[in-house]
Amino acid sequence: MLDPWLYLALTATAILTGFIDAIAGGGGLIMIPALLFAGVPPLNALATNKLQSMFGTGVAFGNFMRSGLVDWREHRGTIVAIFAGASIGVVLVQSISGGALKLIIPVLLLVNAIYVIVSPRMSDEDAHHRLAARGYVPVAGGIGFYDGFFGPGTGSFFATTLVALRGVGLTRATAQSKLFNLTSNIASVLVFALGGRMWWSLGLCMAAGAMTGGYLGSHTAMKFGARLIRPLLVLLSLALTARVLWSYFAG
Repeated sequence: MLDPWLYLALTATAILTGFIDAIAGGGGLIMIPALLFAGVPPLNALATNKLQSMFGTGVAFGNFMRSGLVDWREHRGTIVAIFAGASIGVVLVQSISGGALKLIIPVLLLVNAIYVIVSPRMSDEDAHHRLAARGYVPVAGGIGFYDGFFGPGTGSFFATTLVALRGVGLTRATAQSKLFNLTSNIASVLVFALGGRMWWSLGLCMAAGAMTGGYLGSHTAMKFGARLIRPLLVLLSLALTARVLWSYFAG
């Protein structure tokens, strides 16, 4: 077990990651390395991160929903696909190496950052969609799979694809991404828990910090909209790309 001061340090870290996740996603960029540095084994770190993230994302989603930015009933099929994808991802990550995925992730994140920088669609205005709701379902399921398998950057993938493919304004896309991220987190927590990977006491302590950060971050996102979300998406995508590449080649 961890020293008591590490519980406090990781809970404080969860406030920051919950804030970041609520605005642009990518809190796992900070939280997973922090858990590993504290001495939590890799699979237990992935599992416990999902637990605290589920609570923080849930608070953020609740705030967005009460503001009328998202209605979960519009996305039933997408939710089912994400839940299934995340469940499969968690099962696989417990049995195979993620080396190949670690090479693909930087490419996806760089594309994500470039699109956010150059696209005129990254605003709060809704635009013509390129995919119908049903067409987006397999895309969302694939992102859900990635979240179950690894996770960091999932929120930014959801938000960016909602803007690019569904024509959703950036703030509303951020709100919808919280619903989708919450779904994948719930699926991941259930499967990790069944596999005995969860560190419950640590995860629940961190959840208190994540909920605080999620509350503050969601209100900040609604107040400032695309002019805050857009640069933060770029920054987090590039930072996560650098982090993953460094981890891969250093390892």
